[in-house]
Amino acid sequence: MTVPLRALALVCTLKPSPAASSSALIADQVLAELATHDIEGESVRIADFDIRPGVSADEGDGDQWPQIRRRVLDADIVLLATPTWMGHLSSIAQRVLERLDAELSSTDDAGRPAMFGKVGIAAIVGNEDGAHKIAADTFQALDDIGFTIPAQGCTYWNGEAMGSVDYNDLPATPDAVRATTTTMARNAAHLAGLLRTRNYPPG
Repeated sequence: MTVPLRALALVCTLKPSPAASSSALIADQVLAELATHDIEGESVRIADFDIRPGVSADEGDGDQWPQIRRRVLDADIVLLATPTWMGHLSSIAQRVLERLDAELSSTDDAGRPAMFGKVGIAAIVGNEDGAHKIAADTFQALDDIGFTIPAQGCTYWNGEAMGSVDYNDLPATPDAVRATTTTMARNAAHLAGLLRTRNYPPG
């Protein structure tokens, strides 16, 4: 029996549950679109966990990163969803990337870096500019760690600069965002399927 492809959304809003979150909303929209390609998904709001600073797989003393890490290892597609803060990704998203850095020294049973064979995508929201820079920084980090980035692997929404309207305030998803999310999900699903059947060669 074939194991379904799985997607994990790492939601990096600064707001713990159950606060409304634009990052959580766009992550749910991405997961819903991935589901149309028979990909199972789950969303994790990082602010709900005690993620310690550091660059190891387990920083001890109550660090809850190991349970997030386990979900990352079980996923075929990992989505980093972040708000824009002062033109940058959120501090929580940065911490997630720092913790994933530990995987550079982790390998699978074939000796490949542990993140080889996994697809990395991004979703960015904010009522200020910065989405392109955040995507560039995120994709560079994910690529270094071993993720594969699909064509047009980012979806985003920027509101009016210095405005007060958030993504989750919109009455409907803008057509451009919907179309971009659809393309990203389709390409991510396609790439994940290819990597599942033919991963990178062992080192």
